Amino acid sequence: MIEHGALSRERGVRTTLRSPARHSVPCTPSPLLLLPAPCTLLAAIAAVHRQYNEDLFESTKMTFGEHLDELRLALIKSILAFVIGVLIALIFAGPLVDYVQTPLKTALKNYYGQLAERQYRNELMQESGGNLSAEEIAQATKRLGEQQLVPEDRYLDRLELEELLKNIEKQRAGKASPSAPAPANLMRPGELVKLRLYHPLDDDPRVRVIGLRVEEPFVVYLKAAVMLGAVLASPFIFYFIWQFVAAGLYPHEQRYVHIFLPFSVALFLAGAALAFFGVFRFVLRFFFAFSGYMGIDLQPRITDWLSFVLILPVGFGIAFQLPLVMLFLERIGIFTIRSYLSSWRISVLAIAFLAMILTPSDPYSMMLMMSPLIALYFFGIMLCRWMPRRATEFGEAID
Repeated sequence: MIEHGALSRERGVRTTLRSPARHSVPCTPSPLLLLPAPCTLLAAIAAVHRQYNEDLFESTKMTFGEHLDELRLALIKSILAFVIGVLIALIFAGPLVDYVQTPLKTALKNYYGQLAERQYRNELMQESGGNLSAEEIAQATKRLGEQQLVPEDRYLDRLELEELLKNIEKQRAGKASPSAPAPANLMRPGELVKLRLYHPLDDDPRVRVIGLRVEEPFVVYLKAAVMLGAVLASPFIFYFIWQFVAAGLYPHEQRYVHIFLPFSVALFLAGAALAFFGVFRFVLRFFFAFSGYMGIDLQPRITDWLSFVLILPVGFGIAFQLPLVMLFLERIGIFTIRSYLSSWRISVLAIAFLAMILTPSDPYSMMLMMSPLIALYFFGIMLCRWMPRRATEFGEAID
């Protein structure tokens, strides 16, 4: 009788035989002389299986030096792909910088447009002395906002204005050269005339993104080119790295990568898209509202904004990998589905802490990251339950 229940591993292939209590097969001669005994048949199958595995992977063995050569080749091709991507991105870096400024410029226009409306409403209420109704003031403020104009107060000396009008009449009549009032008569109390001028909101210098250093526009242009070049070259870089890694993986391991890599990329892009198209608006609204409460006018720098644009989407993309991390930890035996379900309250607290670390110090971005992460946590539990496990030749699941 042979010993069953033994686990043999031949180059990554595991073959599990049944336990002796349930599947013991007596090694007795077969009643038919032409047929081998059951134990002899099992031993022959195992021998053929081992020989097949050895022959299958014999041609794929590589020395340590050959692995280093493959790594060097993959790195060289990845660097060349990155350089080519950056060279192509230099053509489109300018439009990219303009595009990433769109949320910031929109937030600046909304903030300073609303600020101009409030100031205009207060000035009308003070100047009217009760002669204008609240409805008339509201309509005037509404027209100001619809035309996107910003009021600006200027002052003229009455004597200078009168002298200017006299000089205009003299020039028309061809008389003596223009004259100016005596300096002693200027800027007397009560002689200043208030003029309200208007300029378009788009021409307001406060809604422009500024730079404080001479080399800052060039540095920003290069940063945008590097960022866009990395995105353009990323498929080729991933492919070259995958060529190197796949050489050391078995077919079933390669199948897992083929399944999870596109899933991981999709989750990363979903998180980055949520940050850029959804979170930025709420984050900027919160910061500008708080700066208005503090009475501080903001003039953002393009360098700081570009760094912020890069950090927040990357943080969201990394956080959205939560389901795959949960599946990996469950597959290697660190956690189980039952432990995920029993500790969901602690997990929600950990997600809140993670959202606080990966987002700016405002409640909007934290909530906008925490809410989808909680949903992804329970999706990760369903993924652990639904994702099939690899099975042995005897139909037993392999963890």
